[in-house]
Parts: sequence; structure tokens; C-alpha cells
Amino acid sequence: MNLDFVQAWRTTQRLINGFIAAVPRFLLAAIIIVLFYYLAKGVRALVRRHVKHREGRGTLEIALGRLAHAGVIAFGILVAIAAAFPGFTPGNLVSALGVSGIAIGFAFKDIFQNFLAGILILITKPFSIGDQILYKDFEGTVEDIQTRATYIKTYDGRRVVLPNSDLFTNPVTVNTAFAQRRVQYDIGIGYGDDIERAKQIILEVLRKAQGVDPDPKADVIVVNLAESSVNLRARWWSSSQIVDVLIGQDKVLSEVKQQLQANGIDLPYPTRQILLHDQSEQTDGDRRTQREGWPAGDKEVPGPRSIAGAISSTAPPPQNEAK
Repeated sequence: MNLDFVQAWRTTQRLINGFIAAVPRFLLAAIIIVLFYYLAKGVRALVRRHVKHREGRGTLEIALGRLAHAGVIAFGILVAIAAAFPGFTPGNLVSALGVSGIAIGFAFKDIFQNFLAGILILITKPFSIGDQILYKDFEGTVEDIQTRATYIKTYDGRRVVLPNSDLFTNPVTVNTAFAQRRVQYDIGIGYGDDIERAKQIILEVLRKAQGVDPDPKADVIVVNLAESSVNLRARWWSSSQIVDVLIGQDKVLSEVKQQLQANGIDLPYPTRQILLHDQSEQTDGDRRTQREGWPAGDKEVPGPRSIAGAISSTAPPPQNEAK
């Protein structure tokens, strides 16, 4: 029993002495990590400044700056490990990872995908910070492009965090990719109205409306002969910013309505015609010639009947009373 206690005490002393001896190495490793952290920040700033001076591309400088920062930090961690454990070599790291590296890769697959997609987005620049994009049901202005996700601010003042891998592998509409965008709206006029006159009125409004660019020129075309109206499509160009699009559309539609009504152009509601097929020729014309979905007959045209008469003619005959 005494021998076990002595052996345990000697083991404890050996561990304590080993820890005390390793403390300077751990302190050195911590100092190395701190130094490389600040060195990484300096390298990132230097890379961004150099790229911005030569290329003038904000997203590229962000991407290269983050890659340089991550590379310096990773190298600093390796140096710190080597200082803390003198027998450590890169080969030992590869051996230690082994099969566990595969498990780590699967566990952090999404993180690696988003990181790589974020770098590619910053380099290839399909959209930039400040662009207005549409992805599925989310639409807004790009606030920031991180290595894991992209932040957009919706038009109603909310933030949406979108994984970079989704944005890189799926269709994204960039509304502000170009300085101008085309806006269109369908306007229905009556079948009895003059189409050319209506076109002239709408074009005159488009030429004067605020928010409508003069070049390319606006136009109006017939797009549909609908059930209750002839549909004209007004098309014009404006700034690609959503606020300019909405302001221009408000001005155009308000003035188009006023001018069409002032010139006697009808803006019809949807209408539906209902035919009552028990009508007589006195109220519905010659029923032998009417063709609203019913074939003309060769029999005598029935005369007018009252509702009570029509009901009594279709009622079953009374049954004979039992004698």
C-alpha cells in the first residue's frame, strides 16, 4: 500500500515538473499566436490597399485580404504548435489527422462550401455590396458578403442571411446589374375605343412623366384581346433602383388614368353576359337565328310564359285518388 502511494506521488511530481517545464513553451506559443494575429491584420490591410490601388475593385480586395489573413493565421498556429511541442512536424499533423480528418471534413462540409463559395463570389463578382438582388422569395440590398453568408437588407427594413453556397449554385436576379431596367404595365381599353388614339395618349404621358428615361424610347403595343378589354402594354425604361422604378410607375399610371378618362377612353371592368334561355322572341329577338352557344331549331317559337306557368308545366301530373 505504501509502495503504491509513493509511486503515485512520484508520478504526480513528474507531471507537475513536466507542466512547469512546459509553461514557458506554452507562453511562447501564446505570444506567437498573438503576434501572428496582428501580423495577419497588417498583411490583410496591405493586400487590400495594394489591390485597390491597382485594380480598384472592392470585392476583390476583400477576398484576397481574407485569404491572406487566413493563411497567416494558419501558419502562425503551426509555428505555435511547433514551439509548444518541440517534436512536432507537419508530417505528425498529417498522421494525427488520418481518418479523423475525413470525419472532420464531413462535419464541416457546409462550412467549407460556404467559405469557398464566398471567396468565389468576391472574386468573380456576380453581385457586389450595394446591389439589389432577388433570390427566391427574398429581395433587398446586399449589405455585406462574408466568407460564410451574404447579408441583404429587405425593402421593409429586415435582414436576411443567405448561405453563400446557395447564392453561388442557384439563380440570382441582380436588379441593379445595369444602370437601366425596363418597366411594363398592361392597360385595358374598351373594344369600341380608338386603339391608335389611346396609344398616342399613353406615349405622350410617358414622354413627360418623371422617372422615365428618354432613351431607349418608350412604346405601347397591343398584347391581348381579352374578354372585356383590348390590353395595351406600356413599356418604358428607368433607373434600376427600386425606389426610382416605383416612383416612375406611380407617376405614369396616375397620369395615364387621368388622360384616358379626360379623352373619353373607356377603362372597362371585367363583364360577363348571362343568357336566360326561357326568354321569348319578344324579349330576346328571333330565337331561330340566335347562336350564343345553342343551335337554331326548326320548330315553332314558344310564346311568353309567366314564371308560375313555366313551373306548372314542368310539375308531375296529380295521382288518381283511390276509390
